[in-house]
Amino acid sequence: MNYGLIILTFISVNLDFFVMMLFLLRKYRFTEVLGGYLLGTILLVTISFVAGRFLSSIFPEWVLGILGFLPLWQALSKDEDSNSSPLVKGIGGVFVTYLSVCAGCNLSLFLPVLVNQSAGTFWQLILLVVVITVAAVFLVAGLGSLPVVGKVMDKWGEPLMRVCYIIVGCYVIYDGGLFSHLLQW
Repeated sequence: MNYGLIILTFISVNLDFFVMMLFLLRKYRFTEVLGGYLLGTILLVTISFVAGRFLSSIFPEWVLGILGFLPLWQALSKDEDSNSSPLVKGIGGVFVTYLSVCAGCNLSLFLPVLVNQSAGTFWQLILLVVVITVAAVFLVAGLGSLPVVGKVMDKWGEPLMRVCYIIVGCYVIYDGGLFSHLLQW
């Protein structure tokens, strides 16, 4: 498992949610934000892993390299308004908000990255994602009080997120063997 790619994927998927978390931490208790975020992250990573295992049992690895185009599409597509999640309280509110903001990009980025991973690797991934999620909540909570954070995210958050998506997509296309398979033709 490429831990650097997993961390980059996690940051790419969650960059927009980090900004949303600034607001959620003002509305809910820290433990509610942490709990809802953990539930949502683990659910979406698990769905990506299961779908990836299924696809890898059907298709050859080079065909699965096509999945690398999902993050590229995500980087180049226009986003809809992501602030239209239903109002729910506490952990459920954070969970629903996370799913509404990040489900599509989470699945489209983690699925290509996890497509050929083993079950043992999955449990390592879950542990890594839990650690990163907890660290992210602590980090966002700590940085949330800094006025400069809001200004930087307003100006550079969206382009940074798109660059991360492009890096992940290109890596999956190359690593999945699609690029070398096409060159053989």
